[in-house]
Amino acid sequence: MSEASSSTSLTPRETGPASKVREAVIRIAGNSQDGIQAIGGFLARLAGRSEQEVMTFMTIPSTISGGPSIFQVRIGSGEVLSAGDDADVLLAFYQHSYDSHIGFLKKGGIVLYDTGHVVANPDRETEYRHVGVPISGLTIESIGGTAKDKGKNIFSLGLIARMYDLDAPKLERLILERFAGKDTSIATTALTAFHAGYGFQIDNILQTFQFVESEKKDGQQVVTNGNEALTFGLIAAGVRFGAGYPITPWSDIMESLRRELPKYGGTFVQCEDELAAVSMAIGGSYAGRVSVTGSSGPGISLKTEAIGWAVMAEMPLVVVDVQRGGPSTGMPTNVEQSDLNIACFGGHGDSPRVVIAPANVEDCFYTAIEAVNIARKYSVPVILLTDQAIASRIEAFKMPDLEKVVQDISPDFTPRIDHKPYDLSAADGVTRHLAPGTRVESGKYPVVTGLEHDELGHPTGSPVLHTKMIAKRRKKLQTLAAELPVPKVFGAPEGNVLLVGWGSSQGPLREAVEQARAAGDSVSSLHIRHLNPLPNGLEKIFDGFNHVFVVELNDEGLYGYGQLAGLLRARYADARIGGINKADGLTWKVREILQQVKDKTAAR
Repeated sequence: MSEASSSTSLTPRETGPASKVREAVIRIAGNSQDGIQAIGGFLARLAGRSEQEVMTFMTIPSTISGGPSIFQVRIGSGEVLSAGDDADVLLAFYQHSYDSHIGFLKKGGIVLYDTGHVVANPDRETEYRHVGVPISGLTIESIGGTAKDKGKNIFSLGLIARMYDLDAPKLERLILERFAGKDTSIATTALTAFHAGYGFQIDNILQTFQFVESEKKDGQQVVTNGNEALTFGLIAAGVRFGAGYPITPWSDIMESLRRELPKYGGTFVQCEDELAAVSMAIGGSYAGRVSVTGSSGPGISLKTEAIGWAVMAEMPLVVVDVQRGGPSTGMPTNVEQSDLNIACFGGHGDSPRVVIAPANVEDCFYTAIEAVNIARKYSVPVILLTDQAIASRIEAFKMPDLEKVVQDISPDFTPRIDHKPYDLSAADGVTRHLAPGTRVESGKYPVVTGLEHDELGHPTGSPVLHTKMIAKRRKKLQTLAAELPVPKVFGAPEGNVLLVGWGSSQGPLREAVEQARAAGDSVSSLHIRHLNPLPNGLEKIFDGFNHVFVVELNDEGLYGYGQLAGLLRARYADARIGGINKADGLTWKVREILQQVKDKTAAR
């Protein structure tokens, strides 16, 4: 047993009865260098291992030098749909943390602050319960002056564990796992800081809390963020080659693929730029196995010409776009849903491609598999449109049945008598390529080109063939649309207001529906995952409501509605479809959605 692992026992606390709570929203505010994401990550992973629901939200500065940052975690014994509008507890490390975030507390909430860096505002002490702890000083005292206050995040984790009567042994194991493979003194120091925080008699000045028993009994849970879930979805789908170039917030996927793919006989290449990355991925797909590339908005702009080549050559490809604030380099570490137009239409000429968007962290895993399968079946580029909120958000979900979802997509080299990949007689319009090296008995081998071509791929300038090939590329997406499932309405299938969303808005929308219906208002929601092509039958759902509002994180545009609303209005010519929009770089709060519903229905 290592020195670190032998020092993990804690004496059970002897305190009065704790208040039972069903959920808690904890907001941690400091600087990015303080490791506040580590505190939130430990709490989220503990929740997952305790069969609780959890959802997180974080902001980080876009500058290399760092700066103010937050991590908010919502833990619940029942269903958790969002990271929470208001916090029950604010942990403030600095004066700016206190001043900027105390307004996010619920009235009567607790502000836990470092007395070494924060002076409480007397005017706010009647609104919120103030608990001052010399966090930095006690951290130095517990682990030694040479470490300064670098362990104050782990000390604070101990304070929160004491406040909420969390499972300390499980947290200790998480800390040991975090520092596994490093010098044992690092883990020992972290555990010492945790024990010091947990041992602080906070229950002498503050009533403590305890979560009621979790309603979830699903067995083993996965606790991860959207980027990691998407990475493992791609691997489960059979992807074994990828290429990319770093950019926030896609880089985590790139690094994960570079680390994990070799374990399964695969390769990921970091290229010199975005153009090389998408071209190399297309080459991997041409070799017979769907490949992946990815980026965020600025990189997708650079990839559009090559994506157009893949559309013309009808090459299967998965392109991940982790959206962030734009345009240009915009707000690299903030969320936005403003890449929908470029995903659907980016590039010159008529270049139809598939666009799908996962709804939450769990869905990132399954949507990655779906993207690979659609790319293979329809020989088409698929843009997987996630966003910064899902990418960095931690959630807990049931372990996938890997025996059912893991697949082998190795190329089939069975000889063919003859083969025309761009066969115009195919009823579904789908192209089917042979992997290079497959023997064709007739000796008529096809080619692949970005020029318009005949059925064997040879370049042509024939107006007749060009017209037929355009129709062919269009037809296969129409075939896909007919096969897509119609999304289900959350709430009543008919009523006054229908809230339509996509991407990371699913949870806040459902929570808004629950609050509205509890107040007696007729509100339902619909979440769309397949954005291009749209599934058939949406107009029948819209017909059941007086108002249809598309809730999305982008600008309302010149005409008062955002990008998905524009697509739906163009598709259905329905003037009832309006927009509920914001572009402040932050995720939706439930009360923001409900207030806009109230304002817009009153104005109509």
